[in-house]
Amino acid sequence: MSLRKICKAFDALSPLEMYQMLRLRSEVFVVEQQCLFLDMDNKDQQCHHLLLYNQDTLVATARLVPPGLSYSDAMSIGRIVTSPAMRGTGVCKILVDLAIADSYQLFGQGPIKIGAQLYAKKFYETFGFVQSGPVYDEDGIDHIEMTKA
Repeated sequence: MSLRKICKAFDALSPLEMYQMLRLRSEVFVVEQQCLFLDMDNKDQQCHHLLLYNQDTLVATARLVPPGLSYSDAMSIGRIVTSPAMRGTGVCKILVDLAIADSYQLFGQGPIKIGAQLYAKKFYETFGFVQSGPVYDEDGIDHIEMTKA
C-alpha cells in the first residue's frame, strides 16, 4: 500500500476529487450506516479537506474545520471516513494523525474538538482526545464531544 496525501481548501479541489470525497462520505455515512442526513451542510466551503489515495482510489478523507465554524472555542476535524475495503489496515490511524498535524499547520496550536461516534471513543483516546460532553444522539447514532487540548 502506497498512500498519497492531498490537503486542499474546498475551492481548490478538482471536480473529480470533490466527487470522490462526497461519494465516499455518502457510501459510509448514508448507505453503510443507514443514516439519512444532509451531508452537504454548507461548512465544506470554509474548510480544508484531507484526502488519502491508494494509487488512484480515494481510501479515506477528513474535513479540517477552522476555529469558530463548528465550535466557538476550537478548531475541529469532522467527516472522518475510511473506505470499508481499507478497514483494519491502519489507514484511519494515518488519516487522524495527518488531520491533527495539518490542522495545527493550517490554524495554529489550540484545542481540537470532534463529535465522535460513541463506539470510536477508545480509538480517539489514543490520539489524546478526551470526552468533553455527554452522549447525544445525532441522526440515530450515539455521539460524544471529545477535545484534544
